[in-house]
Amino acid sequence: GYEWDVGIHYIGDMQRPKSAMKKLFDYVTDSKLKWADMGEVYDRIIIGDTSYDLVKGLENFKKQLIDYFPEEKEAILQYIDLIFAANRTAGKFYMNKALPPFISKLLYGWMTKPFFKYADQTTDEVLRKLTKNEELIKVLTGQYGDYGLSPKESSFFMHSTVVKHYFGGGSFPIGGSSQIVKTIDPVIEASGGSILIKAEVDQVIIENNKAIGVKMVDGKTISSTYVISGAGLVTTYDKLLPIDIVQKYALKSQLKKVNPSVSHACLYIGLEGSPEELGLPKTNLWLYPEGMDHDQCIKNYIADIEQEFPVVYVSFPAAKDPDWSNRYPGKSTIDIITLLPYEIFSDWENSDWMKRGESYEELKESISQRLLEKLYEQLPQVKGKIRHYELSSPLTTKHFMNYSKGEIYGLDHSPSRFRQKFLVPRTPIKNFYLTGQDIVTEGVGGALFAGLLTASAMTGKNFMKKIVGP
Repeated sequence: GYEWDVGIHYIGDMQRPKSAMKKLFDYVTDSKLKWADMGEVYDRIIIGDTSYDLVKGLENFKKQLIDYFPEEKEAILQYIDLIFAANRTAGKFYMNKALPPFISKLLYGWMTKPFFKYADQTTDEVLRKLTKNEELIKVLTGQYGDYGLSPKESSFFMHSTVVKHYFGGGSFPIGGSSQIVKTIDPVIEASGGSILIKAEVDQVIIENNKAIGVKMVDGKTISSTYVISGAGLVTTYDKLLPIDIVQKYALKSQLKKVNPSVSHACLYIGLEGSPEELGLPKTNLWLYPEGMDHDQCIKNYIADIEQEFPVVYVSFPAAKDPDWSNRYPGKSTIDIITLLPYEIFSDWENSDWMKRGESYEELKESISQRLLEKLYEQLPQVKGKIRHYELSSPLTTKHFMNYSKGEIYGLDHSPSRFRQKFLVPRTPIKNFYLTGQDIVTEGVGGALFAGLLTASAMTGKNFMKKIVGP
């Protein structure tokens, strides 16, 4: 009797009709997908007992931060300037990925040099040139969970993309995340396409170095002029391409140059009572320990998961969706996410979903109870109202998403990731293309934009100009 929005917690730029992301979503859904504004405060960063609101609107965002840290005004203004400067370099960098190989190579240096000025630095390196205030740095990097890599490991470009993405506030799909596919499906079908479910691909069929279709697990084949994989680089090269092709083009050597992103646990909670009755906010909560920077918190936790969680993210999808109570009157949901190393669950790697045994369930229960305690500290009124909860582990993500280490965001977003020239739509195999978050960046927006780049690379058409405008 409950429904959870797996992976969709909030999207930025949906309240600005002229934003590129809004135009892309309108294009692929024929403007049928509608978005609810989360309100003035989209994220609340809570460090120990102190909270900091990230508020909608650039000027409001600036003012609020300066109110919290008045002595750091100059650093905050410089930081925001850098966020915009880094984002301005992205257009040519991504455009280069869609160009024909010869032109891409010819123009690569000119089109990418400004981008790497920001992408080659870690988030921590950039911020420490602006300020020595540890609390401010921790607040400014309080959304690092949105891209899954700590400040000392992540590319500043990735950080700047996420931060700017939410300057206009956060939005949630009205009717829940299932509305994304429901509104895209008719557009695909109207163009002669189909979405197949429970249709597992065994291998891409390649003849004379040309992709001609896919072989399914049940033995059937589907012929096609083009084949595009959005399954992620690792899954595609490890599981979907014939081994002789992988060896011929040394594709495994590419995998050695990139790393999987972070794995996680998510606690899905069902409660008795409407969001209004329970006083659930729309604002996301980011809970952090005090006294250490994000990287040190993670290091301590990785060494011993009984240490304090380095980050706990709490989302309230039932409160964000104005249509929720029409579908589930008198009920609510909450999602709680934290980092969880895949290696903790390696003993159960070869077990089946929902049949992993008592010790696995005991480990999940102990983690669940710790996360519930974090929830009660923030919202004591929900204690006694929970009717169901269920924890997904990295093995759950691996089961459903086919990611080898249960990673949440595909490849990690380190500076070196953006230097890999093979993360482009084209492959050495004729008529075989890549798309998805490994080609651009993580998340729904990154994957959507990757689709645009792949379509442009395949057709030679500038879809960005066609859909978004100059």
